[in-house]
Amino acid sequence: MTPVTTPVTYLPTDIDTALAAIQFDAQGLVPAIAQQHDTGEILMMAWMDRNAVAETMRSGRACYWSRSRQAPWRKGDTSGHIQTLVDLRIDCDGDTLLVLVDQTGVACHTGRHNCFFRAIRNGNLDAIAPIVVDMTSSGKD
Repeated sequence: MTPVTTPVTYLPTDIDTALAAIQFDAQGLVPAIAQQHDTGEILMMAWMDRNAVAETMRSGRACYWSRSRQAPWRKGDTSGHIQTLVDLRIDCDGDTLLVLVDQTGVACHTGRHNCFFRAIRNGNLDAIAPIVVDMTSSGKD
């Protein structure tokens, strides 16, 4: 799968400026909301450390920090469902990032387009979005 959008990349000085503005928590992480750049759909929330922010800005591909694996996690390396960077924004307090991306494939490891597919309906927690891709055959991110 090839990206639809040309990745946005940043110069080293721009990366340094961004890193200086971000307020990382005690574990060295900052929450990052991935949003589809053209539709506004919220795709997922993940964590970034300094290296993930720098790698995302340098390469133009979304890279996160996996708390479960305690390792960098470049979205799509195993599944092919990549996030091409369109813009990276820092909120007013510097403690949350908005990562505007062009999502190729699905964002959620369950095979749904986004991770926010559960909602309360008639007192039940229901899945309100279908599985689009069988992730057992394409690999999890």
